[in-house]
Amino acid sequence: MWQDLQDCLFDAPFTVIAVAEEGRGPEQARPWIEQARPAYPCLIDSDHRVSALYGMVNVPQCVWIDEQGMIVRPPETAGSTDHFRRMDFSTRTLAPEDAAARLAARAAYLDAVRAWVRTGKHALPGDVARARMPVFTAGMAQADALFRLALHLRRQGQEAEAGEHFAEASRLHPESWSMFRDAMALEPSGLAGGAAFWDRVNALGDKPYYPPPAL
Repeated sequence: MWQDLQDCLFDAPFTVIAVAEEGRGPEQARPWIEQARPAYPCLIDSDHRVSALYGMVNVPQCVWIDEQGMIVRPPETAGSTDHFRRMDFSTRTLAPEDAAARLAARAAYLDAVRAWVRTGKHALPGDVARARMPVFTAGMAQADALFRLALHLRRQGQEAEAGEHFAEASRLHPESWSMFRDAMALEPSGLAGGAAFWDRVNALGDKPYYPPPAL
């Protein structure tokens, strides 16, 4: 998906920069990056610093930054949808209509990126972009500090203490699925389809997991 976009816009002043949030360390993500052989920069953020700075709470999320270094679209879902909620987990498949809707959402997002690069369409005025930026709270800042402390403790083999800080970080910032995934990295129930994952989805009710961007 991202390589196709990069190839399509090869003659434009544009590049994709991918960031893997991988709290278990860079070697967990590196094989996937090397296998894909992307022609754009791929970074590995073991401490989730990018998500903390930009207010990202899930993957894939994207930020559009123009040639002057200004954010013209704050973090938003990058073409993913909530159709996974209706997946048949015995076969790991979606109904044809859901699969088609998911592909259509992805195509619409990529078309929007191409339109922005070529014509400037979909870029937001500065005041609108600022208004859509995530609002950082004291709880979110504390959650980020506890989360990175938990990552450090886990790397030192102190799993029990790390788990306490992971749990408190998730309590303080429940909207962050990125924190939850890394906190549950060693726990199968936290993976998509696992019991802990679905407990968290159900606790949030109808709140979108992948809210569609307002293009």
